Amino acid sequence: MKLTIQWKLMASYLCLLIFIGGAFFVYLNHTLTTHLAHEIQENLKSESRLARMVAAREIRDMRRDAPAAAAAISRETRARVTVVLEGGEVVADSDIAPQYLGTLENHANRPEVRQALEQGGGAAVRYSATIKTPMLYVATVLNTTEGERGVLRLSLPLTAVEKAKQSIRTLLGASLVVSLVVALLLSYLLSRFTSRSLRTITTLATQLGRGDYGRRIPVITRDEVGELARVMNEMASQIERNLARISAEKNRLDTILRGMGEGLMVSDAGGTVTLVNPAFLELFGLTQSVEGRQIIEIARFPELNETFRAVVSSRSEHVEEMTLPLGEGKEVLTHWVPLMEEDELRGVVAVFHDISDLKRLEVVRRDFVANVSHELRTPVTVIKGYAEALAGGLVKEDPERAGRFLEIIYSHSERLADLIRDLLTLSQLESGGLQLELAQIHLDRAVAHAAGLLEQKAAKKEIAIDMSALAGAPPVLADPGRLEQVLINLMDNALKYTPPGGAITLSADEAGGMVRVSVHDTGIGIPPRDLPRIFERFYRVDAARSRDEGGTGLGLSIVKHIIQLHGGGITVESEHGRGTTFRFTLRKA
Repeated sequence: MKLTIQWKLMASYLCLLIFIGGAFFVYLNHTLTTHLAHEIQENLKSESRLARMVAAREIRDMRRDAPAAAAAISRETRARVTVVLEGGEVVADSDIAPQYLGTLENHANRPEVRQALEQGGGAAVRYSATIKTPMLYVATVLNTTEGERGVLRLSLPLTAVEKAKQSIRTLLGASLVVSLVVALLLSYLLSRFTSRSLRTITTLATQLGRGDYGRRIPVITRDEVGELARVMNEMASQIERNLARISAEKNRLDTILRGMGEGLMVSDAGGTVTLVNPAFLELFGLTQSVEGRQIIEIARFPELNETFRAVVSSRSEHVEEMTLPLGEGKEVLTHWVPLMEEDELRGVVAVFHDISDLKRLEVVRRDFVANVSHELRTPVTVIKGYAEALAGGLVKEDPERAGRFLEIIYSHSERLADLIRDLLTLSQLESGGLQLELAQIHLDRAVAHAAGLLEQKAAKKEIAIDMSALAGAPPVLADPGRLEQVLINLMDNALKYTPPGGAITLSADEAGGMVRVSVHDTGIGIPPRDLPRIFERFYRVDAARSRDEGGTGLGLSIVKHIIQLHGGGITVESEHGRGTTFRFTLRKA
């Protein structure tokens, strides 16, 4: 059972009062009882002396006059009066008839009688066999006028004394009970008043433990309880301010961690993860919380765990590049920093930089430089060689042959111009500096115009261009010049890789708020291994044939960027030897 502070205070007050009241009760009971017995004894002695004076005057003959005198004295003093001769014979007793006095024992050995004969007076308390009750005896020497010597004894039953004592005890007990009742009421009120502030403090402490720091304790008194209330209020205010500051700092830290593009992981010295940010989860493809788990459990890459062990062992920073076998592989630059506190390792902080794009861009850059160099080297070498031949006097020696050389130089210069133009176009598209002039365009008209530009090439290879499926196609929102560039590139590619007598079919259909345009040919198709790279710059399925056809290798890359700039997308489907289908989407006008 749990006792509150109020009941403990009340119990302490009551225990103190009971102890004090009990001590007073015992002390007063003993003191008053002793004083009462002493007073009764002294009064009885005084009465015995007076009775002796009366008896000495009235008694001349002990055996004859003593009974009457004893009876008279007993009536006045309300005490039992006994007259005993010096030899111990009882000659008078106020409670015994004279005829029965002979049956009484000799009183010579009674303590009070013997003391009275020796010292002139005596007293004793003992049980009376005659009247069967405890008695208080007071005796004094009695000398008659005739010279007889004896003892005059007065006695009172102690039952009267006991009644007086009981009355005193009853009075004291009643006083103690009344005092306890009053004390109980006062202690209840006092303990309730005293514990009220403590209960309020307890309530506040409970609310502080639950996270409610807005309550305050009213400071009523200036004692220790009031000081405690003031200290608790200050503590609550300080905790509230500290928590607000910590919460603000935590929010800032969470915002920073969420906004970081790099993955962050914090672990203790044993390798248990204590904190990660969303970028880390995304980098490692994790969907569940990893706090409280070992590093080796969340990322089963031995290289990662070995690096962690190396940092723990050396207690120094560590920077390392590693490849994570996730998907197609991710290149990660890791920066490990040990958390030291007073020369003791508390944990490790690791930052993961995903440099896959940088590595990929580096590869693309190298490939681009190599491809551009390769594409430029052939026409430049040809132009240089034929120009040297012409400069060596071939024009005068063989004008006809010189004319063919000039045609070749012109053809390769055109190829260089096309390559440079496509490179500039691609640069504009990738940099975002190209501004589109959007307009409502009817696909059948745009396709018909582009097909007209390729009409001679199609007729030369006897390839039919079917545009009938575009009749009634919804208009699109696009830049006319760029859309024409897309259509010409796709149709020109179809013409290049479609054998004579083949066909090219164009169609369109709605797909939500977009219009999907399809360009299908019956050409040689694209091998499956080449499909993922078909839109890369300078990538050719058949490099030799592509160069023979006069392509720069940038057409499909330009088409992809133009479509994406319009907010659409482009896909390709092909089966080697059975034709290819390019599909791109544009916004519906």
